[in-house]
Amino acid sequence: MTWLVTGGAGYIGAHIVRALASAGLPPVVIDDLSSGHANFVPDGVPFTHGTILDRDLLTTTLRDHDVTGVIHVAGFKYAGVSVQRPLHTYEQNVEGTRTVLAAMAETGVHNIVFSSSAAVYGTPDVPLVTEDLPKRPASPYGESKLIGEWLIRDQATATTDTPHPLRHTSLRYFNVVGSADPTVYDTSPHNLFPIVFEKLLAGETPQINGDDYNTPDGTNVRDYVHVGDIAAAHVVAAQRLQSGAPIEAAYNLGSQNGLSVREIMDAMARVTGIPFTPKIGPRRPGDPDRIVATGDLATRDLDWKMRHTLDDMVRTGWQARQNAH
Repeated sequence: MTWLVTGGAGYIGAHIVRALASAGLPPVVIDDLSSGHANFVPDGVPFTHGTILDRDLLTTTLRDHDVTGVIHVAGFKYAGVSVQRPLHTYEQNVEGTRTVLAAMAETGVHNIVFSSSAAVYGTPDVPLVTEDLPKRPASPYGESKLIGEWLIRDQATATTDTPHPLRHTSLRYFNVVGSADPTVYDTSPHNLFPIVFEKLLAGETPQINGDDYNTPDGTNVRDYVHVGDIAAAHVVAAQRLQSGAPIEAAYNLGSQNGLSVREIMDAMARVTGIPFTPKIGPRRPGDPDRIVATGDLATRDLDWKMRHTLDDMVRTGWQARQNAH
Protein backbone atom coordinates (compact mmCIF):
# COMPACT_ATOMS: atom_id res chain seq x y z
CA MET A 1 0.00 0.00 0.00
CA THR A 2 2.69 2.48 -1.02
CA TRP A 3 2.49 5.68 -3.07
CA LEU A 4 4.87 6.26 -5.96
CA VAL A 5 6.12 9.84 -6.28
CA THR A 6 7.46 10.53 -9.75
CA GLY A 7 10.08 13.26 -9.49
CA GLY A 8 10.40 12.48 -5.80
CA ALA A 9 14.04 13.59 -5.69
CA GLY A 10 13.12 17.13 -6.72
CA TYR A 11 12.40 20.13 -4.52
CA ILE A 12 8.60 19.72 -4.43
CA GLY A 13 8.58 15.93 -4.81
CA ALA A 14 11.00 15.42 -1.92
CA HIS A 15 8.73 17.43 0.36
CA ILE A 16 5.73 15.33 -0.74
CA VAL A 17 7.73 12.17 0.03
CA ARG A 18 8.35 13.40 3.58
CA ALA A 19 4.72 14.43 4.05
CA LEU A 20 3.51 11.02 2.88
CA ALA A 21 5.81 9.24 5.31
CA SER A 22 4.65 11.47 8.16
CA ALA A 23 1.03 10.63 7.32
CA GLY A 24 1.71 6.89 7.40
CA LEU A 25 1.59 6.42 3.62
CA PRO A 26 4.90 4.74 2.67
CA PRO A 27 6.47 6.51 -0.33
CA VAL A 28 8.46 5.13 -3.26
CA VAL A 29 10.45 7.42 -5.59
CA ILE A 30 11.33 7.35 -9.27
CA ASP A 31 13.45 10.20 -10.63
CA ASP A 32 15.94 10.60 -13.50
CA LEU A 33 17.86 13.25 -11.49
CA SER A 34 17.78 15.70 -14.41
CA SER A 35 16.82 18.37 -11.89
CA GLY A 36 16.45 16.33 -8.70
CA HIS A 37 19.07 15.19 -6.21
CA ALA A 38 19.52 11.68 -4.85
CA ASN A 39 20.40 13.08 -1.42
CA PHE A 40 16.94 14.71 -1.25
CA VAL A 41 15.41 11.20 -0.96
CA PRO A 42 15.25 10.22 2.72
CA ASP A 43 17.14 7.16 3.92
CA GLY A 44 15.01 4.05 3.79
CA VAL A 45 12.71 5.26 0.99
CA PRO A 46 12.93 2.96 -2.05
CA PHE A 47 14.44 4.93 -4.95
CA THR A 48 14.42 3.95 -8.63
CA HIS A 49 16.85 6.00 -10.71
CA GLY A 50 15.29 6.26 -14.16
CA THR A 51 12.95 8.10 -16.46
CA ILE A 52 9.16 7.97 -16.49
CA LEU A 53 9.48 7.52 -20.27
CA ASP A 54 10.62 3.94 -19.54
CA ARG A 55 7.34 2.05 -19.27
CA ASP A 56 8.98 -1.26 -18.32
CA LEU A 57 10.83 0.41 -15.46
CA LEU A 58 7.61 2.03 -14.28
CA THR A 59 5.59 -1.19 -14.35
CA THR A 60 8.35 -3.05 -12.50
CA THR A 61 8.48 -0.32 -9.85
CA LEU A 62 4.70 -0.29 -9.45
CA ARG A 63 4.54 -4.08 -9.09
CA ASP A 64 7.59 -4.57 -6.90
CA HIS A 65 6.41 -2.06 -4.32
CA ASP A 66 2.67 -2.91 -4.29
CA VAL A 67 1.84 0.67 -5.25
CA THR A 68 -1.71 1.79 -4.58
CA GLY A 69 -1.47 5.25 -6.15
CA VAL A 70 0.81 7.69 -7.97
CA ILE A 71 1.58 11.32 -7.18
CA HIS A 72 2.87 12.48 -10.55
CA VAL A 73 5.24 15.39 -10.00
CA ALA A 74 7.97 14.62 -12.56
CA GLY A 75 8.12 17.00 -15.49
CA PHE A 76 9.96 19.78 -17.26
CA LYS A 77 8.79 22.78 -15.28
CA TYR A 78 10.34 25.85 -16.88
CA ALA A 79 7.68 27.85 -18.69
CA GLY A 80 10.07 30.36 -20.24
CA VAL A 81 12.52 27.72 -21.45
CA SER A 82 9.67 25.64 -22.85
CA VAL A 83 9.20 28.25 -25.58
CA GLN A 84 12.71 27.41 -26.84
CA ARG A 85 12.37 23.68 -26.16
CA PRO A 86 8.77 22.74 -27.02
CA LEU A 87 9.59 19.22 -28.26
CA HIS A 88 11.50 18.38 -25.08
CA THR A 89 8.69 19.85 -22.97
CA TYR A 90 6.04 17.77 -24.72
CA GLU A 91 8.14 14.63 -24.51
CA GLN A 92 8.67 14.96 -20.77
CA ASN A 93 5.25 16.24 -19.78
CA VAL A 94 2.85 14.71 -22.30
CA GLU A 95 4.54 11.48 -23.31
CA GLY A 96 5.75 11.09 -19.73
CA THR A 97 2.21 11.36 -18.36
CA ARG A 98 0.88 8.99 -21.03
CA THR A 99 3.53 6.44 -20.10
CA VAL A 100 2.69 6.74 -16.39
CA LEU A 101 -0.99 6.13 -17.16
CA ALA A 102 -0.15 3.16 -19.39
CA ALA A 103 2.00 1.58 -16.67
CA MET A 104 -0.76 2.17 -14.12
CA ALA A 105 -3.32 0.50 -16.39
CA GLU A 106 -1.03 -2.48 -16.91
CA THR A 107 -0.49 -2.97 -13.19
CA GLY A 108 -3.99 -2.18 -11.92
CA VAL A 109 -3.05 1.03 -10.10
CA HIS A 110 -6.05 3.34 -10.24
CA ASN A 111 -5.33 6.43 -8.11
CA ILE A 112 -3.38 9.44 -9.38
CA VAL A 113 -2.72 12.92 -8.03
CA PHE A 114 -1.38 15.07 -10.86
CA SER A 115 0.88 17.98 -10.01
CA SER A 116 -0.46 20.40 -12.61
CA SER A 117 0.05 24.15 -12.87
CA ALA A 118 -1.87 27.40 -12.83
CA ALA A 119 -0.06 28.00 -16.15
CA VAL A 120 -3.02 26.18 -17.76
CA TYR A 121 -4.97 29.46 -17.41
CA GLY A 122 -2.47 31.58 -19.33
CA THR A 123 -2.84 35.26 -18.46
CA PRO A 124 -6.47 35.70 -17.35
CA ASP A 125 -7.74 39.24 -16.87
CA VAL A 126 -9.64 38.60 -13.64
CA PRO A 127 -8.80 39.47 -10.01
CA LEU A 128 -9.01 35.84 -8.84
CA VAL A 129 -8.54 32.69 -10.88
CA THR A 130 -11.14 29.99 -10.24
CA GLU A 131 -11.07 26.40 -11.47
CA ASP A 132 -13.81 26.93 -14.07
CA LEU A 133 -12.03 29.78 -15.84
CA PRO A 134 -11.27 29.14 -19.54
CA LYS A 135 -7.91 27.48 -20.12
CA ARG A 136 -5.66 29.53 -22.41
CA PRO A 137 -2.07 28.44 -21.69
CA ALA A 138 0.55 30.88 -22.98
CA SER A 139 3.54 28.53 -23.20
CA PRO A 140 4.32 24.97 -24.26
CA TYR A 141 4.74 24.21 -20.56
CA GLY A 142 1.20 25.35 -19.75
CA GLU A 143 -0.12 23.52 -22.80
CA SER A 144 1.64 20.32 -21.78
CA LYS A 145 0.15 20.46 -18.29
CA LEU A 146 -3.34 20.99 -19.69
CA ILE A 147 -2.89 18.05 -22.07
CA GLY A 148 -1.74 15.99 -19.08
CA GLU A 149 -5.03 16.81 -17.35
CA TRP A 150 -6.92 15.80 -20.51
CA LEU A 151 -5.07 12.49 -20.74
CA ILE A 152 -5.97 11.67 -17.15
CA ARG A 153 -9.59 12.71 -17.66
CA ASP A 154 -9.92 10.62 -20.81
CA GLN A 155 -8.38 7.56 -19.16
CA ALA A 156 -10.83 7.97 -16.25
CA THR A 157 -13.71 8.11 -18.73
CA ALA A 158 -12.43 5.02 -20.54
CA THR A 159 -12.31 3.04 -17.29
CA THR A 160 -15.64 4.23 -15.86
CA ASP A 161 -17.39 0.87 -16.29
CA THR A 162 -14.46 -1.31 -15.25
CA PRO A 163 -14.04 -2.89 -11.80
CA HIS A 164 -11.43 -0.27 -10.91
CA PRO A 165 -12.08 3.07 -12.62
CA LEU A 166 -9.25 5.59 -12.52
CA ARG A 167 -9.68 8.04 -9.63
CA HIS A 168 -7.81 11.29 -10.03
CA THR A 169 -7.35 14.93 -9.23
CA SER A 170 -5.09 17.68 -10.59
CA LEU A 171 -3.57 20.34 -8.34
CA ARG A 172 -2.82 23.69 -9.96
CA TYR A 173 -0.44 26.17 -8.40
CA PHE A 174 2.16 28.80 -9.29
CA ASN A 175 5.24 29.74 -7.29
CA VAL A 176 6.32 27.26 -4.63
CA VAL A 177 8.82 28.65 -2.13
CA GLY A 178 10.42 28.07 1.25
CA SER A 179 11.42 24.78 2.84
CA ALA A 180 9.84 22.36 5.29
CA ASP A 181 13.05 20.37 5.75
CA PRO A 182 16.48 21.92 6.39
CA THR A 183 18.11 19.54 3.89
CA VAL A 184 15.82 20.30 0.91
CA TYR A 185 15.85 23.56 -1.01
CA ASP A 186 14.88 24.94 -4.42
CA THR A 187 17.79 24.55 -6.86
CA SER A 188 16.02 25.93 -9.94
CA PRO A 189 17.97 28.56 -11.88
CA HIS A 190 14.69 30.08 -13.07
CA ASN A 191 12.70 30.70 -9.84
CA LEU A 192 12.70 34.03 -8.01
CA PHE A 193 13.65 32.85 -4.51
CA PRO A 194 16.75 30.84 -5.49
CA ILE A 195 17.81 33.56 -7.94
CA VAL A 196 17.73 36.16 -5.14
CA PHE A 197 19.45 33.81 -2.67
CA GLU A 198 22.30 33.13 -5.10
CA LYS A 199 22.74 36.84 -5.76
CA LEU A 200 22.94 37.61 -2.05
CA LEU A 201 25.37 34.76 -1.41
CA ALA A 202 27.57 36.10 -4.22
CA GLY A 203 27.46 39.64 -2.83
CA GLU A 204 25.50 40.86 -5.85
CA THR A 205 22.32 42.94 -6.07
CA PRO A 206 19.05 41.22 -7.06
CA GLN A 207 16.99 42.69 -9.88
CA ILE A 208 13.30 43.41 -10.36
CA ASN A 209 12.13 42.92 -13.93
CA GLY A 210 9.93 45.96 -14.47
CA ASP A 211 8.36 48.34 -11.94
CA ASP A 212 5.69 49.94 -14.12
CA TYR A 213 2.99 47.28 -13.93
CA ASN A 214 -0.61 48.15 -13.09
CA THR A 215 -0.30 47.06 -9.45
CA PRO A 216 -0.13 49.00 -6.16
CA ASP A 217 3.69 49.12 -6.10
CA GLY A 218 4.35 48.75 -9.82
CA THR A 219 5.78 45.21 -9.64
CA ASN A 220 3.85 42.16 -10.74
CA VAL A 221 1.80 40.11 -8.30
CA ARG A 222 1.66 36.33 -8.08
CA ASP A 223 0.71 33.47 -5.81
CA TYR A 224 3.62 32.41 -3.63
CA VAL A 225 2.85 29.34 -1.54
CA HIS A 226 4.99 27.43 0.95
CA VAL A 227 6.23 24.05 -0.21
CA GLY A 228 5.15 22.45 3.07
CA ASP A 229 1.55 23.54 2.45
CA ILE A 230 1.71 22.27 -1.13
CA ALA A 231 3.04 18.89 0.05
CA ALA A 232 0.31 18.59 2.69
CA ALA A 233 -2.43 19.17 0.10
CA HIS A 234 -1.02 16.43 -2.14
CA VAL A 235 -1.14 14.00 0.77
CA VAL A 236 -4.75 14.82 1.65
CA ALA A 237 -5.66 14.36 -2.02
CA ALA A 238 -3.97 10.94 -1.98
CA GLN A 239 -5.85 9.99 1.19
CA ARG A 240 -9.19 10.98 -0.35
CA LEU A 241 -8.48 8.96 -3.47
CA GLN A 242 -7.38 5.92 -1.48
CA SER A 243 -10.42 6.04 0.82
CA GLY A 244 -12.92 6.49 -2.00
CA ALA A 245 -14.03 9.91 -0.76
CA PRO A 246 -15.48 12.35 -3.30
CA ILE A 247 -12.92 14.56 -5.00
CA GLU A 248 -12.94 17.25 -7.67
CA ALA A 249 -11.13 16.85 -10.99
CA ALA A 250 -8.98 19.91 -10.25
CA TYR A 251 -8.11 22.28 -7.43
CA ASN A 252 -6.29 25.60 -7.32
CA LEU A 253 -3.79 25.82 -4.49
CA GLY A 254 -4.00 29.60 -4.48
CA SER A 255 -3.08 32.26 -1.94
CA GLN A 256 -6.20 34.39 -2.49
CA ASN A 257 -4.15 37.59 -2.11
CA GLY A 258 -0.81 37.26 -3.88
CA LEU A 259 2.48 38.99 -3.23
CA SER A 260 4.36 41.54 -5.30
CA VAL A 261 7.98 41.14 -6.31
CA ARG A 262 8.86 44.27 -4.34
CA GLU A 263 7.21 42.86 -1.21
CA ILE A 264 9.35 39.76 -1.63
CA MET A 265 12.53 41.81 -2.10
CA ASP A 266 11.74 43.78 1.06
CA ALA A 267 11.23 40.52 2.98
CA MET A 268 14.48 39.11 1.58
CA ALA A 269 16.46 42.08 2.95
CA ARG A 270 14.58 42.02 6.26
CA VAL A 271 14.85 38.28 6.97
CA THR A 272 18.37 37.62 5.65
CA GLY A 273 19.79 40.69 7.36
CA ILE A 274 21.48 41.67 4.08
CA PRO A 275 20.28 45.19 3.20
CA PHE A 276 19.97 45.93 -0.50
CA THR A 277 18.05 48.09 -2.94
CA PRO A 278 17.08 45.96 -5.93
CA LYS A 279 18.10 47.07 -9.39
CA ILE A 280 15.26 47.74 -11.80
CA GLY A 281 15.56 45.96 -15.13
CA PRO A 282 13.28 45.85 -18.16
CA ARG A 283 10.02 43.94 -18.18
CA ARG A 284 10.13 40.35 -19.33
CA PRO A 285 8.01 39.84 -22.47
CA GLY A 286 4.56 38.44 -21.73
CA ASP A 287 4.64 38.98 -17.96
CA PRO A 288 1.09 39.93 -16.87
CA ASP A 289 0.40 42.44 -14.09
CA ARG A 290 -1.26 40.04 -11.70
CA ILE A 291 -2.24 36.37 -11.55
CA VAL A 292 -3.65 35.17 -8.24
CA ALA A 293 -5.81 32.12 -7.65
CA THR A 294 -8.48 31.31 -5.12
CA GLY A 295 -8.10 28.20 -2.99
CA ASP A 296 -11.71 27.84 -1.84
CA LEU A 297 -12.38 24.35 -3.22
CA ALA A 298 -9.07 23.05 -1.87
CA THR A 299 -9.82 24.61 1.52
CA ARG A 300 -13.12 22.72 1.55
CA ASP A 301 -11.73 19.31 0.50
CA LEU A 302 -7.95 19.24 1.02
CA ASP A 303 -7.47 21.17 4.27
CA TRP A 304 -5.68 23.77 2.16
CA LYS A 305 -4.57 26.92 3.92
CA MET A 306 -1.67 29.34 3.93
CA ARG A 307 0.08 28.25 7.12
CA HIS A 308 3.20 30.35 6.51
CA THR A 309 3.78 34.09 6.32
CA LEU A 310 6.02 35.71 3.72
CA ASP A 311 8.77 35.98 6.32
CA ASP A 312 8.36 32.26 7.09
CA MET A 313 8.76 31.48 3.40
CA VAL A 314 11.95 33.51 3.10
CA ARG A 315 13.41 32.33 6.43
CA THR A 316 12.91 28.60 5.79
CA GLY A 317 14.14 28.82 2.21
CA TRP A 318 17.20 30.87 3.21
CA GLN A 319 18.10 28.53 6.06
CA ALA A 320 17.86 25.45 3.85
CA ARG A 321 19.97 27.10 1.15
CA GLN A 322 22.62 28.12 3.66
CA ASN A 323 22.73 24.55 5.01
CA ALA A 324 23.81 23.40 1.56
CA HIS A 325 27.19 25.14 1.96
